[in-house]
Amino acid sequence: MSRRILPVRALATAGAIAVLVAGLGACASADEDKDPDHRTFAFQGSTLTIDADDSGLEIVAADGNPSGKAEVTRWFQGSVAIGSDPEVTWSMDGDRLKLRTHCTGVVADCATKHRVEVPRGVAVKVRSDDGSVRARGFRDGLEIRTADGSVRVSDSSGPLEMHSDDGSLRADVSARQVKASTRDGSVRLVLATVPDLVETRSDDGSVTVSLPRETYKVSAESDDGSVDVSVPRDDASSHVVNARTQDGEVTVRTAN
Repeated sequence: MSRRILPVRALATAGAIAVLVAGLGACASADEDKDPDHRTFAFQGSTLTIDADDSGLEIVAADGNPSGKAEVTRWFQGSVAIGSDPEVTWSMDGDRLKLRTHCTGVVADCATKHRVEVPRGVAVKVRSDDGSVRARGFRDGLEIRTADGSVRVSDSSGPLEMHSDDGSLRADVSARQVKASTRDGSVRLVLATVPDLVETRSDDGSVTVSLPRETYKVSAESDDGSVDVSVPRDDASSHVVNARTQDGEVTVRTAN
């Protein structure tokens, strides 16, 4: 039996990396940052686009926020054992707020979180490559798309659209129009107002829609799972609900 003998330099490097990994301990958490950064960005127009990468997002519609300005708070914690120091950047270009975290190298361990306070009366679009998104308080349009992360929306009444390539979707809102789709994750919608249109889909996960008592035009399908529709149905209704999944249960029910 042959045995590969590593050069002394390779052994020393491997040993140093092992020591560094052991010294780092648990993964970084943005909540450990007790002195977050704050900045105000002016923007133009009635729609704000938030373009984020590798960061958790909390987005809030705030009454006291000045018109045309976004208040941003940033928490960051991280380190790189071998390589360039981590860097977090933020900038505004017209109506696009760009949030970035650069953390690469050997034993890179970083975590970032942003809270964005937006004036009421502003519609928001979110584009996130990696990170969960939480939003609340919106009366205007809200569109959230993330490549990897869950989405949670509450206390909002404007048109809502949510999409995740990999993550669950949750909304507890009074919006009259809701669209929600995910490729991998469950969808759960609780609506406090009778909607005009609900469209929800999951490629792999259960779909649950809870509605106020009313009569609905419902289309509910699952390729591999049970379907339970307990709301009153009428194909002539102007309140339309489409709920589909390829793999999982579909439930359309009256909210308690």
